[in-house]
Amino acid sequence: MMASRGYDMTPTMYSPDGRIYQVEYALETVKRGTLALGVKTNQGVIMAVEEKPRALQTTNSTQKIFQVDFHIGVAAAGYIPDARVQVDNARLFSQGNKMTYDELVEVATVAKHLADQSHQFTQYSGVRPNGVALIIAGVDQKGESIYVTDPSGTYVQYAAIAIGADSDEVNAFLEKHYNPEMSLEDAASLAIAAINLKSDQKEGLNHIKMAKVTTDGKIFEKVSESDLKIYAQNVSKFSTA
Repeated sequence: MMASRGYDMTPTMYSPDGRIYQVEYALETVKRGTLALGVKTNQGVIMAVEEKPRALQTTNSTQKIFQVDFHIGVAAAGYIPDARVQVDNARLFSQGNKMTYDELVEVATVAKHLADQSHQFTQYSGVRPNGVALIIAGVDQKGESIYVTDPSGTYVQYAAIAIGADSDEVNAFLEKHYNPEMSLEDAASLAIAAINLKSDQKEGLNHIKMAKVTTDGKIFEKVSESDLKIYAQNVSKFSTA
């Protein structure tokens, strides 16, 4: 338990050792969220999340993957209501960019915009940092890209990344098995294997939701349950041994 000594009352105050406790608390919220991950290939990008539905909850809707624009999606880990607000902000920003410049907004531009918005919430009293990290993935005129934003306002580009609970171990798994030349189908299989690495539920696919943006189509698509079953057949090639 970190000793805050009152320095956590506002996100605008540094502690004597140079820490902003409310930002650290928000980052801890992300670590308690279920896994979300993104994988980039030269054929497109994959976004996948672990969702744990209740017994009577319908499973045909996704709570942690969002479409921002035709060519951009977001996967979230942490406090999902904050994610919805940020996604709405990103959608409005993307539409404004299209109206102003008559071209698709770049993934990096959306990531920077959301990171700037998150940073705003570390600079004013009476607000709290967003308790969510986002994987922003898509295909634009510069190609395939994946960015991660966090509550501090940082945004970083990755080839493959996991956020949420046990993400350190899952990222080590991705580092071991990721290949930039892999197919989009293999990337989907890798995503399933990575989620199942630390998931309580090893059987079935009800706990996994996935979306993709292909390089050829540049269109955000949710992956159907039937396609997930096909991708799951190749999970064994990514052995944890």
